[in-house]
Amino acid sequence: MNTTPSPELPPAAVPSSVLPAGADRPTTTPDHPQIDATGRVPTAGERAVVLGGGGSLGNAWEIGVIAGLYEAGVDITEADLTIGTSAGATAAAQLAGGLPPTELLAAILDPAPQHPVDPGSAGPGSADRRPAPSRPVPEQMARTAAVIAAAADPADMRSRMGAEALAADAASHGAASARWRDVVAGRLPGLQWPQRLLLITAINARTGEPVVFDRDSGVDLVDAVAASTSSGFGVPPYAIGDGRYLDGGYRRNENADLAAGYARVLVLSPFGGRSRHPQVWGMDLATQVDELRAGGSRVETVFPTGDTEHALRVNAMDVTQRPAAARAGHDQGRALAGRLTEFWC
Repeated sequence: MNTTPSPELPPAAVPSSVLPAGADRPTTTPDHPQIDATGRVPTAGERAVVLGGGGSLGNAWEIGVIAGLYEAGVDITEADLTIGTSAGATAAAQLAGGLPPTELLAAILDPAPQHPVDPGSAGPGSADRRPAPSRPVPEQMARTAAVIAAAADPADMRSRMGAEALAADAASHGAASARWRDVVAGRLPGLQWPQRLLLITAINARTGEPVVFDRDSGVDLVDAVAASTSSGFGVPPYAIGDGRYLDGGYRRNENADLAAGYARVLVLSPFGGRSRHPQVWGMDLATQVDELRAGGSRVETVFPTGDTEHALRVNAMDVTQRPAAARAGHDQGRALAGRLTEFWC
């Protein structure tokens, strides 16, 4: 589970349940939006980029890597498919806002606003100065570790995680979701879904079922990102209409499996492919990469190194280390450009 603890817009009107992956799905209508996009994901394509979760530092590192590649002539923002999970969902939505990666990087290195913004759409530079509801990271880690240890399998883990998170937030009555929406909106330079295919992952806290949002889900982009970044304890289950949603990392760590059938898949994993789940569950990135390659995809993975890798292990939510993580990612992206040019371009 990789989480990132970014307005006042009306909540999307959505039904209270989400169909599980693989179930028959009704035709989308304005009154009955088809939330889970799993059945709409193309089974073949050319280039996909996967942005994994990794807290505040992971988000900064991903933006840095993408900006470094961009400066060196490798523009992964032109991917046919982008998959964002938790902190990676925030990064994907930030890139979808139309700002060049270098401008997003500048906003991290200099948190003063980089351009005029209206009160309802604060720029990405203001994101890390805004308060967010949270509990201490060690407490969150201990509670989620206990849930994982008690679970028999991924489906059981998701159900338990959802039930405990809902119980912990029973008294909120949606107020926490409204505050979290404000925070997430403040991190995005734009609130519109891009035309290129973007998938944002989450799980349904009430059913434990995996959920994938896209631009046809009837859910605003900010709500999809807020759902994907709601850990359940540091940030309560996120309310969209009558539904409640949790971090996309509970579906599968990086969710790279959603790129199945794409010829080239580039995965940025702030946690270096590590997983807190039992290996037998197959939640880890290595298993996903094996599956993709077995299906004919070429896959490249990028992990943090050095001080950034250490900082992510210690506390991925340490916002004071964001500039250092972004710089390290930028240098890493520029260094990787030569190797990735043939793969991507």
